[in-house]
Amino acid sequence: MSDSYIVSARKYRPQTFDTVVGQEHITTTLKNAIKNRHLAHAYLFCGPRGVGKTTCARILAKTINCESPTADMEACGTCSTCTSFKDSTSFNVFELDAASNNSVDDIRELTSQVRFAPQHGKFKVYIIDEVHMLSASAFNAFLKTLEEPPPYAIFILATTEKHKILPTILSRCQIFDFKRITTGDIVGHLQSIAGKESMVANEAALHVIAQKSEGCMRDALSMLDRIASFTNGMLTYTNTMEHLNLLDADLYFRMSDAMLAQDVAGTLLMLDNALERGFEGDVIIGGLAEHFRNLMLCKDARMAKLLDVPAEHKQLYYEKANQAPPAFVISALNVINDSELQYKNATNKRLHVEMCLIRLCFLLQTVSGSAMSMGDHTAEKKNTSSVAPASMQQPVAPAPQPAHVAQPAAAPPPRQEAPVTTPIAHAPVPPPQPAVPMASTVQPPVAAPVAMADPQVVPRSRKVSMNLIGDLDAAISQATAAMADRPREISEARAHEVFEIYKKELQAAGKGVLYSQCSMMKIEVHPPDEVRIISPHELTDTYAREQRTPMIEHFSRHTGMVIRITNEIREDKNLIPEQNKVLSKNEIYEVMSGKNPNLARLKEGLGLSIEY
Repeated sequence: MSDSYIVSARKYRPQTFDTVVGQEHITTTLKNAIKNRHLAHAYLFCGPRGVGKTTCARILAKTINCESPTADMEACGTCSTCTSFKDSTSFNVFELDAASNNSVDDIRELTSQVRFAPQHGKFKVYIIDEVHMLSASAFNAFLKTLEEPPPYAIFILATTEKHKILPTILSRCQIFDFKRITTGDIVGHLQSIAGKESMVANEAALHVIAQKSEGCMRDALSMLDRIASFTNGMLTYTNTMEHLNLLDADLYFRMSDAMLAQDVAGTLLMLDNALERGFEGDVIIGGLAEHFRNLMLCKDARMAKLLDVPAEHKQLYYEKANQAPPAFVISALNVINDSELQYKNATNKRLHVEMCLIRLCFLLQTVSGSAMSMGDHTAEKKNTSSVAPASMQQPVAPAPQPAHVAQPAAAPPPRQEAPVTTPIAHAPVPPPQPAVPMASTVQPPVAAPVAMADPQVVPRSRKVSMNLIGDLDAAISQATAAMADRPREISEARAHEVFEIYKKELQAAGKGVLYSQCSMMKIEVHPPDEVRIISPHELTDTYAREQRTPMIEHFSRHTGMVIRITNEIREDKNLIPEQNKVLSKNEIYEVMSGKNPNLARLKEGLGLSIEY
């Protein structure tokens, strides 16, 4: 009895194009090519394992030699060629395993057989499986035959690693990319096989098998046979999860409930139970990440189609997604992702997983605390006139105090008169200055609601928020007062003075080339904030443009303004200083480097000195 047993992957292997699962874009193209007699001399079938590459190659070989194909271009299955193909006695179809026949001699033997025409049928079909295993010499020996085979020869190459095949081989083939089979197609095919084999298979169990197979039909059929033998043909969700060594989704639901309840003990006990059952920590973390991903997808109806779970679990996911706040789900995914990345580097794997679960248990408290703090801060901003949006829209006039806010009696008069509502956005941008410290010892005036006059009744979070706003008001007032004392317009004399300082700094730093070029520049002031650099020729203008950013920082630092630097070329001989007839060595170098800036770069790059 055992001798006649055939595994489902072989017993239910597709025999026609219509029975191929999940590759309609391939089968339709091949059927149309047969119908229109547009067969290529070489095909390349590539894609993941177990998706039907070799199966489609065999169906194609059988169909093109069929003596009486159907109107839909399917093999009849009854003619002599179909019968011989079914019995593996056909002399027109040759299968070669390139993994074990990858030498030049194997390819030479194949090409020698191609010279003989088929004795029965129209075509000789050569199916080379795992063609990427051929050596480079074998590929080169195969090139000529593959490019110009006899009219009766068709080559079908199959591979899982197309990137390993030589481009010269790819250019001679029609390439068909097989895709992974979807979970729904695998479940439907498994259901039909379960019905034929008199199995009682739960849809949730078949869904788990399809997910575990990762789009490979052969793996799915192998798992189906194994679980059917384990359960005597009674496939349920529980025994399928047990046999595949997977954690039940119910564990993750109970874990997420314990995390929302901040039950650390219950969560760690569930982890201990899973570890005692032989599951590794990375498997638990990975399953938890998938669980929270499903919860995130259930937050939006548009993402519901991305939820790849059994149908009986979808409603439960929707209910749990409504209980978990979105911020908690997103933050949990971040925590789990970090733990998953660091798992390999952890010395104590169990402690690493436990710390991840403990963080998740206290995550809701952290998220809720942040949300409440932000809510209180937002409320204070709405109730405080110094930072209200309405006051920010008025450029100068301070916003009136709300009727329900009373000024404290002990507040000093200068702080009451400070223009705290002047918006920074309308003021000139100040140059880089040290940050204004927020005085913590001097308490600024804070408006206190009349209804909460007793300081002991005021909540702590509200006190902190009001003090923070007061500190911000004080900082804004100090920054506004400092900006009021800054110059609004640069003068001609001040600009020339600052430019002379810039040139002296270049000379002191030993940058003789830049100093000599800047000495040939002149500046013009165009109020209120523009300084124009005038260069006598293009070479000097190039240096001026390269120094624009340092000049802007230099002028801003010395004038307290944000200066705009512009450039202009004026060919005026008066701008170029006259050179002495007898020049020193350094002066000769300066003249030469001024004409050829690469000379200066060579000197500075090699650290040379002027001694010759």
